[in-house]
Amino acid sequence: MAVATPPRAGTARHVDAVGPRPSRRRRSRLGRTAVDLVLLAVSLTYVLPLLWMVLASVSDLNTFRLKWPDSLTFDNFDAVLNVDTTYRPMLNSLLLCGFGTLITVVVSVLAAYPLSRYRSRLRRPFLYTILFSTGLPITAVMIPVYSMFVQVNLIDSMPGTTLFLAAAALPFGIWLMKSFMDGVPLVLEEAARIDGANTMQVLWRVILPLMRPGVTVVTIFTFIGMWGNFFVPFILLLSPEKLPASVSVFTFLSAHDQTQYGQLSAFSLIYSLPVVMLYLLLSRKLGGGFALGGALKG
Repeated sequence: MAVATPPRAGTARHVDAVGPRPSRRRRSRLGRTAVDLVLLAVSLTYVLPLLWMVLASVSDLNTFRLKWPDSLTFDNFDAVLNVDTTYRPMLNSLLLCGFGTLITVVVSVLAAYPLSRYRSRLRRPFLYTILFSTGLPITAVMIPVYSMFVQVNLIDSMPGTTLFLAAAALPFGIWLMKSFMDGVPLVLEEAARIDGANTMQVLWRVILPLMRPGVTVVTIFTFIGMWGNFFVPFILLLSPEKLPASVSVFTFLSAHDQTQYGQLSAFSLIYSLPVVMLYLLLSRKLGGGFALGGALKG
């Protein structure tokens, strides 16, 4: 008479361990597929407007619908490439945003250094004030700002508008710059001071080279925010020859169904070029991270 022998414990564990693997892999594959589909849908929401803008800029059809043109033409670019429509507004935007970004980055570095390195009873309230200022909508302060600009005779002034754009971007710049500066070890600064470096030399030769990716991030975000700002120059600048490109794009829109969609798309492509070029020029400095590993050795 044959006696049934129970399976060994090791075999049972082996079966249990091997059994769920295909199901687990299948769930993992389904999860990755779902994530890919969601990312694809989100990407389409960004790609479709860009595709419409490219097609409309070279289309002979003046319509807002996404439609392949009957024939390709560059007449829309020829219509907008002139001094009054594109060249002067683009120059005004470069002056406003370039100098405004420079002021914001320099002041943010100088303000973030004492907030990062020194301790004071006023440090925390000041940081909370900066954090509150980053969430304050610009429309909430434009009426008193306009009144102040009229009283000090800065209305319709390019330097005055540049200073206000820089001041509006400072809370965000200071907060970001301090966060990046906190990542630079204090021992490097102490070693530089032992070697005889003063505060500005430490800041310029030790801290800034190590936080170059942070300075790049603040520069890009500040420039993009100023470049797309419509409300501030629209309120503070009155002369047509001083208006930046973010305001002159308003001239292509019409409330009587006469909007020049082709010219608007061509102008929008040209208007986007400086931001894209700035990102391409500075993007190589974003991936390097903080070069602290070699600096701390020894």
